[in-house]
Amino acid sequence: MNRTLTVALALCCLLVTGCASTPSGRTDPRDPFERVNRAVFRFNDAVDRTVARPVARAYRRVTPDPVETGVSNFMDNITYPIVIVNDLLQGKFAAAARDTGRFLLNTTLGVAGVFDPATAVGLEENDEDFGQTLGVWGVPPGPYLMLPFLGPSTVRDGIGRIADEYSDPRNYIERDAVRYSILALRVVDTRARLLDADAALDRAFDRYAFVRNAYLQRREYLVRDGDVPEESIEDELLKELEEESEPEPQE
Repeated sequence: MNRTLTVALALCCLLVTGCASTPSGRTDPRDPFERVNRAVFRFNDAVDRTVARPVARAYRRVTPDPVETGVSNFMDNITYPIVIVNDLLQGKFAAAARDTGRFLLNTTLGVAGVFDPATAVGLEENDEDFGQTLGVWGVPPGPYLMLPFLGPSTVRDGIGRIADEYSDPRNYIERDAVRYSILALRVVDTRARLLDADAALDRAFDRYAFVRNAYLQRREYLVRDGDVPEESIEDELLKELEEESEPEPQE
């Protein structure tokens, strides 16, 4: 099952990083396992360039825009109960009510989520997961991790990813062929959405640091619901400028 794969990969990476040594020289305190993470990043990048990116480009070429949008809508909708569960766990009951309304409207009038009438009536898409819930509860993110196949994470988000598997409706589809087909389509759809970001990533001086910083900034933004202290943003910009000024091996 998808749940089994996620749990195994996450726990494996946690065990590996638990015994990893810190690379010599200046390191980001958020990323004490940078040497291991960079190795995993190179592996993931090779898989992406060899398989995921070409498949996503082919998918975008042959798929009409309305169909691609419908697939993305369906994929977002089928996992939307995760958002609702985490709304409730964070005590955001008004948001939970709105997100429940969005899910029901798109599932019914939107034909299983292929269309998005909810946005048209003001029920905007929300983004919550158990990693964010742990952050709201005061759990620190812990070390940054680069998970094989799964990409950037933190210890907190890795645990959250495992928990979210149990509120993901896809994992309760009994027919393996249907479940795995949806999983495969989700992977292709997700990678296709990221194609527009490839140019910015390829221009980055240190691609690994670019991905890490972008991920950590976005996660902090989501945990704080956009209310990120101004000094935190300034510190992050200074950190990125320092990293750009010091040569790093091209990833």
